[in-house]
Amino acid sequence: MNKPLPLALFLMGPTASGKTDLAIRLRNKYPVEIISVDSALIYRGMDIGTAKPDQEEQKQAPHRLIDILDPKEAYSAADFRRDALNEMNSIVAEGKIPLLVGGTMLYFKALLEGLSPLPAADPEVRRQIEEEAKSLGWAHLHQQLRDLDPVSAERIHPNDPQRLSRALEVYRISGKTLTELTQKRGETLPFRVQQFAIAPKDRAELHRRIELRFDKMIEAGFEDEVKSLYARKDLHHDLPSIRCVGYRQMWDYLDGNSTLDEAVFRGICATRQLAKRQITWLRSWDNLTWLDSENIEQAVTIVSEVLDSEAKSMASD
Repeated sequence: MNKPLPLALFLMGPTASGKTDLAIRLRNKYPVEIISVDSALIYRGMDIGTAKPDQEEQKQAPHRLIDILDPKEAYSAADFRRDALNEMNSIVAEGKIPLLVGGTMLYFKALLEGLSPLPAADPEVRRQIEEEAKSLGWAHLHQQLRDLDPVSAERIHPNDPQRLSRALEVYRISGKTLTELTQKRGETLPFRVQQFAIAPKDRAELHRRIELRFDKMIEAGFEDEVKSLYARKDLHHDLPSIRCVGYRQMWDYLDGNSTLDEAVFRGICATRQLAKRQITWLRSWDNLTWLDSENIEQAVTIVSEVLDSEAKSMASD
């Protein structure tokens, strides 16, 4: 008889929905280990604006895949899948259950479904694209992409040189568009996955939480945090780290393009838009159990039923 695949829990949800609080409560009660699924929490020195779990929270419930990169470095969904699988296998080897927590839906999707077989980077092709960008401008290259692959061009902003360059690079290496290649999937996840999403039932409550969180970030010194990043000469507004919600708006303020109050207002609006996109993505997600942010005890109970059942199963093996 084949041994069942190991269990993994996904805890997803929009920003400010209470994912971290619920994860810590589960970590204190069950043999789970938390893996962060967040494209902003990976960066060192970006703590306040990302609402990163503080030292006390991480001492109580350590989060893996936090603080693993400098803000000048890029990190792809493929990088995340590799690192997350390594952590998941390590956790299972310790006799525990991986609990993956975050709001970066692309990372969850890459982990669950696998990645399309994209060609490896070619430094020479990338150099040619960068030279064209210097002479013709990124807007011209974005039009090239639109002619070749309108679906990717719609998704990739003209001011996103990293992703724009990669989309053109893929076509020039393989002769196939990013859209064509991403329709093919790689290896699926070798785990039994139970998926949960947490959010307030009332959208107004989520908006209130977002505004409250942003106010607390400002009080905690978010402006100074971004100023310390801004003072570095190797960071700029086109990097994925600086494009993170909140940081992008504060960077514009430091560039002299807005007042601090305007940056805060735009940051709150951008965070609301992010939450809306996250919820829209989750509503199309299969096999998902929804939890109510405003009834955290009930949420703990629902997830506990899965963990209690798994504990019984492990004990009987």
